[in-house]
Amino acid sequence: MWKRMSLTGKILVAMVLGITLGIIFNYTGLNADGGFVNTYLVNGLFAIIGKLFVNSLKMLVVPLVFISLICGVCGIGDIRLLGRIGGKTFVMYMFTTAVAIATAIGLGSLVGIGKGMDLVPEVGFEGKQAPPLMDVFSNIIPSNPISAMANGDMLSIIFFAILIGISILMVGKPAKSLVQGLELINEVILKMVTIIMNLAPYGVFALLVKAMSDLGLDLIMQLMGYVALVAVALALHFFVVMMVILKVFSKLSVRVFLTKVREVLVFAFSTSSSNATIPITLRTVTMRMGVKNSVASFTVPFGATINMDGTAIMQGITTIFIANLYSIDLGLSQYVMVIVMSVLASIGTAGVPGVGMIMLSMVFAQIGLPIEGIGLVLGVDRFIDMMRTAVNVGGDAVVTTIVANSEGKMDMTVYNDPDAGVKEVFEGHIDPESQQTFSTVFDDGLLGSEYQQMPQTDHSPSGTKHDGNKH
Repeated sequence: MWKRMSLTGKILVAMVLGITLGIIFNYTGLNADGGFVNTYLVNGLFAIIGKLFVNSLKMLVVPLVFISLICGVCGIGDIRLLGRIGGKTFVMYMFTTAVAIATAIGLGSLVGIGKGMDLVPEVGFEGKQAPPLMDVFSNIIPSNPISAMANGDMLSIIFFAILIGISILMVGKPAKSLVQGLELINEVILKMVTIIMNLAPYGVFALLVKAMSDLGLDLIMQLMGYVALVAVALALHFFVVMMVILKVFSKLSVRVFLTKVREVLVFAFSTSSSNATIPITLRTVTMRMGVKNSVASFTVPFGATINMDGTAIMQGITTIFIANLYSIDLGLSQYVMVIVMSVLASIGTAGVPGVGMIMLSMVFAQIGLPIEGIGLVLGVDRFIDMMRTAVNVGGDAVVTTIVANSEGKMDMTVYNDPDAGVKEVFEGHIDPESQQTFSTVFDDGLLGSEYQQMPQTDHSPSGTKHDGNKH
């Protein structure tokens, strides 16, 4: 039965068993200091298993971020060919992601989720002192990129990776074989992620047994509050912030947009997959909202690749939550680093289960949070994944509509018609003109095959692209 269960099912079972066993240890007094359970199980066997899982996550951070970011930048394509539409789209996606993470950090700090728990991190852990804000920016460019990789200086690594990606784009077609080689390396690293995530149930079990043995039901209440806060932040961002952005930049009716995008949100929520939702999103923005295919055929797949508003919100609130659990104070420069890294990492974050948590461990390592805290939220991540995928995909539709309206590539008659596109069946076809444009951008822009076939092909092991892990 265990072998036939999905990874999500295994993690949920491990979470329940870990919580149950930990509570038993806590309320029966078996976890008393100096006892067999406390010495050899909670702080022995389970501590070792949890440590091994955390180390496996940390092991993949630098190679995954470095290679996936280079591939992600190359996947953006030649900016000269993308032109005005591509520039507007990229800026809007980066802007909304930055707003999302900033909103999450502000809301998390205001609520103070996780405060008062005083969870004890692993022995020997010391939180990083917040460096001056000017030092954060002045040290972005590494004097020695190899040293930056060895020390895990993520901002420097991200800068170096983006610079390499841009340089590859400038070389053009002669670098195509190099891009293909990097994509193969990226695939190998992603297979390593899959292997590590197959061990996640055991890591989650061990980490939760240890945490629950110390804190009992108090931690469960904090986890429920964490999930509720993430849900509120996601709803606030999409239904308030994104709708204000839509109104300000396009002057279009918010009520009409929400009515027509409902199908996309429901599908994204049920599948937890941006890639699987691409045909539905294309159908909605073209047939229901009147966006021309020449715009939608670029902005929608592009958004599925780099637009991670929902994931950014999860990372922001999780950072605040874990910091409060361990009673670690974060400074302004650390918050800035969370925002910058979340925005930049969204460019290259891959769509396979587990990558989102590894990216989160990257943030934790950079700002000095105990990475074992990720195991505490991994069990509830599947439900959060569904919600943030809906926000990610909804953001794609918002930006597509804004860009199309600004370029005059939108039929307002269709947008204002409540019955437009209701009966049509979208089969994923793109008109010849936009198909030619799309192919030119992809071929000359050196996009890899995984991006060229994105609307029709899925590359995650489970058959869907989980945004929660994409991010």
